[in-house]
Amino acid sequence: MSLDAAMPRATAPAILPGSGGLRGALSDLFWRRPQLLLLLMLLPPVLWLGIVYIGSLFALLLQSFFSIDEFSGLINREFTLKTYGDLFQAANLDIILRTVTMAALVTLASAIIAFPIAYYAARYARGRWKALFYLGVMLPLWSSYLVKIYAWKLILAKEGILTWLLAKLHLLWLLDGWLSLPVVGGNSLSVSFTGTFIVFVYVWLPFMILPVQAALERVPGNLVEASSDLGASPGQTFRNVLFPLALPGIVAGSIFTFSLTLGDYIIPQIIGTSRLFIGQAVYSQQGTAGNIPLAAAFTVVPIVIMGFYLWGAKRMGAFDAL
Repeated sequence: MSLDAAMPRATAPAILPGSGGLRGALSDLFWRRPQLLLLLMLLPPVLWLGIVYIGSLFALLLQSFFSIDEFSGLINREFTLKTYGDLFQAANLDIILRTVTMAALVTLASAIIAFPIAYYAARYARGRWKALFYLGVMLPLWSSYLVKIYAWKLILAKEGILTWLLAKLHLLWLLDGWLSLPVVGGNSLSVSFTGTFIVFVYVWLPFMILPVQAALERVPGNLVEASSDLGASPGQTFRNVLFPLALPGIVAGSIFTFSLTLGDYIIPQIIGTSRLFIGQAVYSQQGTAGNIPLAAAFTVVPIVIMGFYLWGAKRMGAFDAL
């Protein structure tokens, strides 16, 4: 019998002794009280959201209840609803209606364009083709936001490639006729309501495609086949099967397209007419005009609109498709 087999082996203690020093004391404390460690880990983001983000929104909301002295131009720090009443003036109400109309049109057009693309990716794209789909959708998001807008300004300009192409196809008369219309037209597409709409759809389209594609991925293929077997036409299958099941994804995508269009001011500033959107009104009121209360009241409008929009989207199950 060997000596190693005869000697009993020493077993490690069940509880290790505490580590020495400050580091060891903190390690022991966090081990005994994991809630304290969780609190310390969550404290920086909570402070950021609570002070920097929510605090700034609260300060902005507070400013909207002040008013501007029309004689001196100074802010009158007495609580009043006069500034909110100014929003219902014809010029300011026109800005709000124009912005909401643009956001709704961009959302509708993005949904119409995104659905067939997302359907093809969800039903037919496999392997390499699905990777190419994701690459094609995400690639525009990797380039600079300003570079894309200025590139579109050159494309839509009167001397741009789009005008050149229409001239080659002998369709320039169609563009001239469209630009002569009173609301959507202008000197060129780069300074028109139509040009602003085109660029908005291009920039925010990926945010609609991906949620719709995710929603269509969840639709079982046998439901479509069963609808066809029961004699439903493709239109009936779309209306009664595909569209209701994909609707949460469409609403989820509309949250992005609608809210981003509602608050953007760079695209209308670079591509568009002199008619303002909410973002431009906020910028001009707090910068050029110095009317911070009215600028704050303008910023409350998208917050209220999106609050109701998100409430309705939640009731439709849109967050399940995010």
